[in-house]
Amino acid sequence: MPSLADISAGQSATIVEILGEDSIAIRLMEMGLTEGETILFVGSAPLGDPIEVSIRGYRLSLRRAEAQRVQIQLSPAPSVSDSN
Repeated sequence: MPSLADISAGQSATIVEILGEDSIAIRLMEMGLTEGETILFVGSAPLGDPIEVSIRGYRLSLRRAEAQRVQIQLSPAPSVSDSN
């Protein structure tokens, strides 16, 4: 299953699971990364770490190591007919 660290800028996905039960997993959930939420990958720093995502109307910066713990399901790309 892909993780949040595996997608590219502009792609959106639905959070399936946060791996682990430690303080980092809890902190990710406290920041709003919960199952079923839609998340948009905004971009990343020039060297690829950290990444920036948009969720619940705000933006978060996450280290790639943290993003790898967020299991996602990619959202289908909008089709041309969706924009009309």
